[in-house]
Amino acid sequence: MDDTETSKATFHSPLFSFSNPSSSFGFGFCAAPGPPPPPPPPAVEVLLSEESPVAAGDLEPVVVDDSLSIYKGRVNTCDVFGVKNSDLVPGKYEGGLKLWEGSLDLVKTLNSDIKDDRLLVEGKNVLELGCGHGLPGIFAALKGAGLVHFQDFNAEVLRCLTIPNVKVNLFKESSQETCTSRSVGFYAGDWSEIDKLLLCGDAVHDKTTNHHTENEGYNGYDIILMAETVYALDSLPSLYQLIKKCLRYPGGVVYMAGKKHYFGVGGGTRQFLRLVKEDGAMQSDLLAEVTDGSSNVREVWKFSFK
Repeated sequence: MDDTETSKATFHSPLFSFSNPSSSFGFGFCAAPGPPPPPPPPAVEVLLSEESPVAAGDLEPVVVDDSLSIYKGRVNTCDVFGVKNSDLVPGKYEGGLKLWEGSLDLVKTLNSDIKDDRLLVEGKNVLELGCGHGLPGIFAALKGAGLVHFQDFNAEVLRCLTIPNVKVNLFKESSQETCTSRSVGFYAGDWSEIDKLLLCGDAVHDKTTNHHTENEGYNGYDIILMAETVYALDSLPSLYQLIKKCLRYPGGVVYMAGKKHYFGVGGGTRQFLRLVKEDGAMQSDLLAEVTDGSSNVREVWKFSFK
């Protein structure tokens, strides 16, 4: 099993405890020195039927609580991308085949908020950004979400890992299937371009400004989930702009899990928080801090429009 599943996390929270463009933002976010990465692949929809022959291998359970486990496969990066023992190859592979700790932190936080009536998922439109294994999105579907869209940089990740995981958890061979093919969707591409394929607000309104009137409303996603997406400093503005385009206003919420700092690549939850605060359109709440010794400090945050 992945090392993320063998350690018991300790969360510290007042609510619960359990064991690319950088455009108008003036945050000083600059790409690391060196040659620029290759251009991103075009944004595409990947169909549920496009599961790769290089499919996930033996299934492993991820225990959420006493009543629920989510099953996941495992795929070797060498088999899919020809890359050995690498978490990241800029412009080619963004780490989607690895199960990151933040994904499990996010599922646990969602489970706690649902149990304590702080979050309603049933019937909602949900988007998971940078999904990889897709465990948070799968969890939302198991909890009754009306629509779940999964996005990853790499179409190969969706075909080889996300779709097989979705099928084994949500399309079981029984008369009580959790989902239909119309209730899930899969989209690959860079955050700067993927909005063309996702649910977005009314195009005549500009949600990148703070000018909302009392009776305005936008279509979009009720809940956006993302785990370990804030590692690269130069991608944060594109990620934030995408969230503002796709999140329902008013009433939409974003759940973000990630490391406080990503050493060597410059990003982190606090860098993203700084961007959000300086923009001023959204409010932020720290839901959990994880200090289990398996990595540097991890956090789970919730964001919503003011």
